[in-house]
Parts: sequence; structure tokens; C-alpha cells
Amino acid sequence: MKSAGLLLALVSVVVAPWLWAAPAARAEPITPGAVLDAARPAADGSHLVAASEAPGGLLDLRVYSSAMDAELTVKVLRAQDGSVPSPVVYLLNGANGGLDGSSWPDRTDIVDFFRDKQVTVVTPLGGNGSYFTDWRADDPVLGRQRWSTFLTRELPPIIDSGLNGNGANAIAGISMSGTSVFQLAIGAPGLYRAIGSYSGCARTSDPFGRFFVDAVVVRWRGNPTNMWGLPDDPAWLANDPYLHADQLRGTAVYVSTGTGVPGPLDTLDGPGIRDNPVTLIGQLTSGVVLEAITDRCARALAERMRDLGIPATFNLRPSGTHSWGYWQQDLHDSWPMFQRALES
Repeated sequence: MKSAGLLLALVSVVVAPWLWAAPAARAEPITPGAVLDAARPAADGSHLVAASEAPGGLLDLRVYSSAMDAELTVKVLRAQDGSVPSPVVYLLNGANGGLDGSSWPDRTDIVDFFRDKQVTVVTPLGGNGSYFTDWRADDPVLGRQRWSTFLTRELPPIIDSGLNGNGANAIAGISMSGTSVFQLAIGAPGLYRAIGSYSGCARTSDPFGRFFVDAVVVRWRGNPTNMWGLPDDPAWLANDPYLHADQLRGTAVYVSTGTGVPGPLDTLDGPGIRDNPVTLIGQLTSGVVLEAITDRCARALAERMRDLGIPATFNLRPSGTHSWGYWQQDLHDSWPMFQRALES
């Protein structure tokens, strides 16, 4: 009898806790309320104003920028488990700032692609024609542009505190912002472990590069003089990543571009075309010309990086236009490099 009682007591000690223990908590993303509670202001007073759920499992953040004296919308794809500190990937939109439905969340599969990854993905909206840099003067049309300050000093501490960032960052951009990612990394050493430039042009101060920058800014009715001054102003040289590529040493760099020759995604059933011939025609006109320009820029940068002895990955495709289908593929292709850098 004593043996039976002893056995029962042993079972109750060893087995019962296993039977009645609460199941392990399921990983959950951070809620909007938790983001608001945890987010801390940046040193200059920039702060999170609001956070709300958005379609597709995204968060919409409203962030006040002291540098621009404006509230900006930031789209966030939360890491799978909000309780675990996570790296942050910033994805910048192109020359239109993503305000017309042409942004990373709208035009690519990032929600599905990052769904099972322990990483926070941040996409700011706005900055059309700005090159995501700090302009020296307010523009009559584009207003106050202090994007470099916002992206490197104001937004990161808010994101890291509100969304449990672990301090490891990467940044990628398309077209116009494919230039900006170089400038931001050079201007804020150590902030980004990896950068991705998809169909961007790193050289900005030679006649060809300056013409391209002018065309982008003027397209959005901005005045390039308010950005970096007159053509002979030293600011053009200071903001030329090609000239300062030596400062990218130690940063993982991925550069991709097509040639402008129509490729496998330039069809009616290609990504984002939706069988719309007008959309396809646009992709086969301006998309051809723009990609031919960025191809030239990428090849020059590749030679420059080789001369400097700085390792970088260049994916110079034999075809492809300046369009979202290729940029989505570029993100997929560059992710293994980003992941290694963020985990190092």
C-alpha cells in the first residue's frame, strides 16, 4: 500500500505538471496599442502620433518629423513574433514616393515574402522627387525636404523602441531611391549593415548623372537648385556615391539592373500588368529608356568598386525594364545577402 501511495505521489510530481501546464504562447506580432505605448521620441522631438491596423496585415504609422515639421505615413510589416528583438529592413519607394498606389506593399509580394521571417519591414510614403536627401532650401512646390535626417536620425529610434528592433538595419531602394540608399549609408556610417540598389544610378555629379537627377526632380516640379545648389556647387560632389564609394567598405552591397531590352516579365501576363496593354506600353517605352540609363550607371559603379577592392554583388541582367516585377525579383534574390548581414 505504501508503495502504491509512493508511486502515485511520484506520478503527481512528474506527470501532472506536464498534463496541466499551459500551452506555449503562440508568437504574435505587436499590436498598434503596444507600439504606441513603447515608442520613444527621437532626440529632436520627432515622435509617433498614431498607429493603426491596415489591410494586408500591415500597420499604418503617423510619425511627426521635427526636421520637416510634418506628419508622415509609414507602412510597417511586423515581425512574426513581437516578443523577440528583430532586425529592420527599410524599403524606399521610387520617384513618386509611393503615394499613388505604386509602393512596395501595393505592387509586390512583400507581405507574403516576409510573413514567416523574423524581421520588421518599414516603408515610408512621400518624398516624391526628393532623392530622400536633406535639401538646403524649402522648395515652393515640394516644400521642406529633410529626408536624410528623418530616415537616419528620427525614424529609427521610434521604430526600434516601438517595434522591438535589435539595432541591425538594412535598406533597399528602387530607381530614384536606388541612388538614395548609397547616400544614406555613406552619410550615416554603421547604421545599415546592408544596402540594395535596384535600378538606381549611383553617379550624380558628372554631366550625365546631373542631367538624370535634374530630370527626376523637375518631373515632380521641384527645383534642383533648392536641393544641392547650382551645378558647380560642392554639394553635388559631396552627394555623389560614386566618388565616395570607398566609404561603403564593410557594408554588404547589392546592385541590380536590366538593360532595357524587354525581358520575360515584360508581357501582358507579367507582374503588375494585369493584361492591361496601356500599362505594358508604358513599361516598354519609359521603362526601356530608364533601365538603359541605370544599366550604364551600374556597370560604371561595378568597375569603381573593383578598382577600390570593395566586395559587392552586381546582378547585371541581360534584359528587363524599369518596372516592379523585376524589383520584386531583385528583393528575393538579394534577401540571402541581407539575411547574412543582419544576423552577423
